Amino acid sequence: MKVFKQNCDPGDAEDRTLPYTCYLVEYKVDGKETYDLVISSKKVEMFDYYWDLYGKDFVGWKQSEGRSNPKLWQDPNQKDKKKKTK
Repeated sequence: MKVFKQNCDPGDAEDRTLPYTCYLVEYKVDGKETYDLVISSKKVEMFDYYWDLYGKDFVGWKQSEGRSNPKLWQDPNQKDKKKKTK
């Protein structure tokens, strides 16, 4: 499981370039609705993680509009790995 964006706008889940294993997770912090974009192959991992952190303030999740294959998707925030030259 990877938290892709913390405290994001729910509109960020509309991005179709995200992998189809990306979910918009909703929880409450001090009564305010907060959203994260999470990439996970197992929903139980997301549930356990957010339930342990927020307990009763955890609301739920919905799948993003992502259409990309997760194996081929590259995180735009990660630096490219340099190829070794011989």
